[in-house]
Amino acid sequence: MASTPEPRKNQLLSALPDAEWQRWLPLLEAVELPLGEVLYESGSTLSHVYFPTTAIVSLLYVMQDGASAEIAVVGNEGIVGISLFMGGGSTPSRAVVQSAGKGFRLKAHVLKEEFNRAGPVLHLLLRYTQALITQMAQTAVCNRHHSLDQQLCRWLLLSLDRLQGNELVMTQELIANMLGVRREGVTEGALKLQKAGLISYKRGRILVLDRQGLEQRSCECYAVVKKEYDRLLPQKIAI
Repeated sequence: MASTPEPRKNQLLSALPDAEWQRWLPLLEAVELPLGEVLYESGSTLSHVYFPTTAIVSLLYVMQDGASAEIAVVGNEGIVGISLFMGGGSTPSRAVVQSAGKGFRLKAHVLKEEFNRAGPVLHLLLRYTQALITQMAQTAVCNRHHSLDQQLCRWLLLSLDRLQGNELVMTQELIANMLGVRREGVTEGALKLQKAGLISYKRGRILVLDRQGLEQRSCECYAVVKKEYDRLLPQKIAI
């Protein structure tokens, strides 16, 4: 693994100072993240944290009756498992792979030790956590005050920011579970966007044809979240 730059495709890993990078590199484990894989369940104790590189992970809040809704997405900009270093050890959310790909994982005790050093890793992770909290808060506001059409645009744009291309492999049922709405609503929203020439949707594949059009049609929530991530996190490094 030491000879490959692959871990640097994750923004947080790419931002590690050299001393921390050298300590972490032998401990990072490459993992495949297939669509639908559950990285942790609500209430479970985390054994690892994950750094996606080409995958996207959805954080879902799960109700007692099994219903769920997405509260945030994590891709190559971040880390899955913030409760580990925030002191909770477990979380009421579920982490599910939304878009298949690859990533790296690190054992829980390694990250805790690094965080407790109170050095540059602590500050980097706290800035990321602030950005993630902004995304969660904005998602809650968006789901309450904006149309499903606007929510779908926001969700597509956030996903696109975390992918290398402009195509998402995603069923309507999965999107409905993410947004916490009925499948029929997603069908109607996707058809509107397709008629407007913004996306092409067929057989579980969404191809974004007009990103600028999606941004114009979206509510302010996407821009608020993106601005905060850009402000708090290091810029992407081309690998």
